[in-house]
Amino acid sequence: MTDNNVKKWYVVRAVSGQENKVKNYIETEIAKHGMADYVSQVLVPTEKVVTVRDGKKISKDRVYFPGYVMVEANLTGEIPHIIKSITGVIGFLGETKGGDAVPLRLSEVNRMLGKVDELSVKADNSSIPFTVGETIKVIDGPFNGFNGSVEKVNEDKRKLEVMVKIFGRKTPLELSFTQVEKV
Repeated sequence: MTDNNVKKWYVVRAVSGQENKVKNYIETEIAKHGMADYVSQVLVPTEKVVTVRDGKKISKDRVYFPGYVMVEANLTGEIPHIIKSITGVIGFLGETKGGDAVPLRLSEVNRMLGKVDELSVKADNSSIPFTVGETIKVIDGPFNGFNGSVEKVNEDKRKLEVMVKIFGRKTPLELSFTQVEKV
């Protein structure tokens, strides 16, 4: 008995800026049609981008390949039609006019998924940017603008114990990594 349900990765072209919406639509439609066995993953590769706005660090997911949604599926029967008829979907990448969608090569899939994994890991364990004894400046919270020295670094909680001079007296503060910057 051969398993006919072999899944390959395909790239669905979507309206730029609507990748996550398209992903949700695809998942909903496939489930509604009872085709979940044929579509195992719908992926929108993103990277974490940290921007500073008004002194606050804002972490945002940015779509890594704008206009593309990756789908791991077995495109049999109605599935290509279901996916193509979804709002925001332009079509499959690499399909010839009226022909079938062209699956990604394994090397491309690995590179793409490797990039996704790399990006998610990179965001989580960025190295500990502070050392004990270092002078820092508080950039967020009630002590914004004060300078202090790092007394202790708690890597697990991503917090620092900082000695700040307030009105001539040293005061210990516990601050998160995002509330301070190097001087």
